[in-house]
Amino acid sequence: MSNKIKSISDLQLMFHRNERPIYFISATNFNLLGIDRWVNRFRYISYIDCFDGRHPNVFVPSESPHAEFSSIEDINNYLLQHKEVIDLIERRGGKPVATFLMFDEKTEALAEELGMDVWFPPAKLRQRCDNKMETVRIGNKAGVFSVPNALEKVDSYQHLMQIAERNKLGRDLVVQSAFGDSGHTTFFIANEDDFNKHKDEIVNDPEVKIMKRINCRGATLEACATQSGTLVGPLLTEVVGAKELTPYKGGWCGNEVFPGAFSEGVRQKARDMAERFGNQLLAEGYRGYFDLDFLIDQDNGEVYLGELNPRICGASPMTNHAAFAYADAPLFLFHLLEFSGVPFDLNVREINERWAQPHFIDSWSQVVIKYTEDKVDQVTRAPATGIYRLSEDGTMGYQRYDHERRAIDSEREAFFLRITGPGDYRYEGADLGILITRGRSMDDNFKLNIRARDWIRGIKNHYDGKPIVTTQHAVAPAPGSFKIL
Repeated sequence: MSNKIKSISDLQLMFHRNERPIYFISATNFNLLGIDRWVNRFRYISYIDCFDGRHPNVFVPSESPHAEFSSIEDINNYLLQHKEVIDLIERRGGKPVATFLMFDEKTEALAEELGMDVWFPPAKLRQRCDNKMETVRIGNKAGVFSVPNALEKVDSYQHLMQIAERNKLGRDLVVQSAFGDSGHTTFFIANEDDFNKHKDEIVNDPEVKIMKRINCRGATLEACATQSGTLVGPLLTEVVGAKELTPYKGGWCGNEVFPGAFSEGVRQKARDMAERFGNQLLAEGYRGYFDLDFLIDQDNGEVYLGELNPRICGASPMTNHAAFAYADAPLFLFHLLEFSGVPFDLNVREINERWAQPHFIDSWSQVVIKYTEDKVDQVTRAPATGIYRLSEDGTMGYQRYDHERRAIDSEREAFFLRITGPGDYRYEGADLGILITRGRSMDDNFKLNIRARDWIRGIKNHYDGKPIVTTQHAVAPAPGSFKIL
């Protein structure tokens, strides 16, 4: 298509008629669930078959020998070298496009060998922006400020206290290392004993982020930096550290979107911060989809920059299925447009103002259910992906297969995407699956509500496992042994 894209209708038509094969290559298709409905010739290449072969646009190659995976990049590199994947890409022809949740420079080289264009900023740039220290610096340039902090190397607890005093951060601190998700690399330090628990992680880093500890609530927002400006999605709540869902204190385990989640002032401030941050990312050379975490001070209402995820992320399914997406187009389509090479000139200010209206936000929630017990076994029974129904007594049962979350009929139904299935290993922190429901999963105090707890217990009750009788664990955990969503 050579005509300039000037409106949402043009954008929808462009992808309705798309003839270029576009792939999302990842452990599962969770992060871009449903995008295949919007983009002709969009296909998922996955490592885990969440759908038991029933999803028409998910391709899962047969298992072949590989080194133990230690990251999602390893999975993608394995997939791009798999003969069945290579054959699929060749058979479908065209000039293929690859999109990923995570990738590295090896992934880029493998994609190039297959003649695939990677429609994301280079891995090297993404890694620079992903560094939490760099996020603070980019934000400062844009006037988007983090919780009062210092970025310094720490040698000891006494040194940490000196830095805190010099920067007026108090004695109750939060320390973060450069990379990693919040459940593993955020340390709450109120005394020397706390410091000693995490001493090696802190002192071995060349630089850490040292923050004043505030009474905060987390929120997240996805946006897309384009040559026409930065488009901003809705502000989502975060489900954090719920013991029914995750063994990791402070670990992300889900999101909600609903119109009254935040005050109008907080929503407006976060949207403005995201727009300014996106425009600064463009100046840094980064373009396309990104996610910003925010920390909202409960004592004074101040909104601070939290973290940057320079990619799609676990919140993307919520953003791309919010009401604004069905009224216009999912945010990810603007990312594809940015990299397509097709000229466009969109009125981003007008789009952002429309998306900011409360009636462009509906009410959904998703929770990521991890195995929370401190033991390992092998799964003998697991709930299938599909639609489940909750009874009045709190029990739940499988209703029917579907791969569309929109198939949920009411708040008594839910869509479950299974990650860990029969034959897989369960161990502390393994992702069992994602549960998506209409309405909220938390109460007004941002704790899981009764309905959510019933759903989580019900899903876990559909799992059975048997003890591992061998001591050879080298080939055991693969899906879920590290962050895959």
